[in-house]
Amino acid sequence: MRVARRIEALVPSITLEVTARAKELVTAGRDILSLTLGEPDFDTPPHIRAAAAASIERGANRYTAVSGIMELRAAAAAELSSVHGVSIRPEEVMVSTGAKQCLFNALQSLIDEGDEVLIPTPTWPSHAELVRLAGGVAVLCPSAAADGFRIDVDSLRRKITPRTRMLMLCSPSNPTGAVIDEATLAEIVKLLHEHPEILVLTDDLYRRLVYAPGRFVSILALDPSLWGRVVLIDGVSKSYAMTGWRIGFCAAPRPLIVAMDKLQGQVTTNAAAVSQHAALAALTGDQAPTQKMVAEFDARRRIMYKSLTAFPHVRCVEPHGAFYCFPDVSSYLSEAVPDDVALSRFLLDEASVAVVPGTGFYAPGHIRLSYATSVPLIEEGVRRIAAGLQALAERA
Repeated sequence: MRVARRIEALVPSITLEVTARAKELVTAGRDILSLTLGEPDFDTPPHIRAAAAASIERGANRYTAVSGIMELRAAAAAELSSVHGVSIRPEEVMVSTGAKQCLFNALQSLIDEGDEVLIPTPTWPSHAELVRLAGGVAVLCPSAAADGFRIDVDSLRRKITPRTRMLMLCSPSNPTGAVIDEATLAEIVKLLHEHPEILVLTDDLYRRLVYAPGRFVSILALDPSLWGRVVLIDGVSKSYAMTGWRIGFCAAPRPLIVAMDKLQGQVTTNAAAVSQHAALAALTGDQAPTQKMVAEFDARRRIMYKSLTAFPHVRCVEPHGAFYCFPDVSSYLSEAVPDDVALSRFLLDEASVAVVPGTGFYAPGHIRLSYATSVPLIEEGVRRIAAGLQALAERA
């Protein structure tokens, strides 16, 4: 059976590839420790689970409006208005099956064949792949570890062409944990005024997971006049330990929400009704569990970062958001282990620790480690990496 070219062209998730290989080894009896996890290891807070159960008893077992229940859209609009400093109406919010579907809906609704989207890298692979799936061209704009993965705005400016349709931003970043600072955002605002035809899509899924001295800054808070050109992607998965509930939401000017509603109505219809009620409880209920989770992530972050920077010849930018470290391990590459993909396979096969190669995030020579796991597992995982790198150094 012939598969459509647009699907054949998609690049498989390298994270899923590593995870699958790790599971194979576990099935074979190996003690594999994984630092690949892209989700909180905490349980969904009790009050959210209770709200979901109560909604089932009330009969939340039917279709909702395609764009989501109005109570959730209103709660999301209120929070996003507060965060971004602009007035967002419930009608300008759409609920989807995870933030990834929000990205899919927005890009399918905005990108025509050949439109170019500027994407600072390193970046989550789906950002570029979803652009390509929409028929667009992902224009990668690398940032350097030596500059703390700060977005190079001059590089963005040089890559703008008459086909440039959109700039995609993600802060905090997956995979680097970098947070876009206010000075950089101010430069981006200036660039956008130079090119009023360019839209901005911001993936803010990790915005609540920020650690001092990092601070989430909204581009709209710097310049509310941009609201008519900005698409906000948000959700509850990372900050409320709700990855499996599959709820994301998008805020955008009403014409785009109408277009996305039309698309989603033909693809999935509404997100799960029970999950929507759980997300409503997350946004409007007790925020203490999230604050506790953020504090725990911060403690784990400091432990992992300190351990990695103690490695000889490993350089690591301190992350101030999300739950990833992204060290540069290029000093350990050799003829026998020529790239980060081979290095990740070596660490899995020889050191029994799973990490994600940086090539999958358009950053060769790096590996991504998640600290969304317990401190003992972090310490043991880092110890195994150190032993594996030492073994490589001794072979060289």
